[in-house]
Amino acid sequence: MAKQLDYHTIREIFTRFHEREPEPKGELEHVNAYTLVVAVALSAQATDAGVNKATRELFKIADTPQKMLDLGEERLIEHIKTIGLYRNKAKNVIKLSKILVEDYDGIVPNSRAALQSLPGVGRKTANVVLNMWWHYPAQAVDTHIFRVGNRSGICPGKDVDAVERAIEDNVPVDFQQHAHHWLILHGRYHCKARKPLCGTCLIRDLCLFEEKTL
Repeated sequence: MAKQLDYHTIREIFTRFHEREPEPKGELEHVNAYTLVVAVALSAQATDAGVNKATRELFKIADTPQKMLDLGEERLIEHIKTIGLYRNKAKNVIKLSKILVEDYDGIVPNSRAALQSLPGVGRKTANVVLNMWWHYPAQAVDTHIFRVGNRSGICPGKDVDAVERAIEDNVPVDFQQHAHHWLILHGRYHCKARKPLCGTCLIRDLCLFEEKTL
């Protein structure tokens, strides 16, 4: 784990991220808050590309909680069976859809606690939905962010909660809205787990990673 970088270095890092990609977007396809919740819940231990392939046709016929309930668990499974843990995920999607219909009039709530009360929705999923749909600067820490944060010193922490707090505490406020997207994309396409592309890294000179590659 690298030490925590100072304010000026972090500001320079995010200035570079912003200059390269001013408006980074999440890669999960969705059409409303409900389909975003479902897509993020399905993405656990799966790739965004894999989820998008499975949900592209699903969301054409089931883009509301009631439509998902009408579709039913078995027909839902047929759409998502290419995704890991699809049976358990299908059960959770049906359960959360039922709760949304019965307790929230079919409307996705926009508090973290309410979102986390839904089956299959953890803190990371809730933060993604709050950030992407309601533009609240919540920080959804996944394996990419955890790796980048600890390698670089941008937001080091022993667990995901500590990394989330490090982002909130150390990243300048004007970069908070897109911080987790910049970090995810950097981890996914540059600061890779096995073969980081340090030679072409935008922040190589600022990063504290001791095992930089050429």
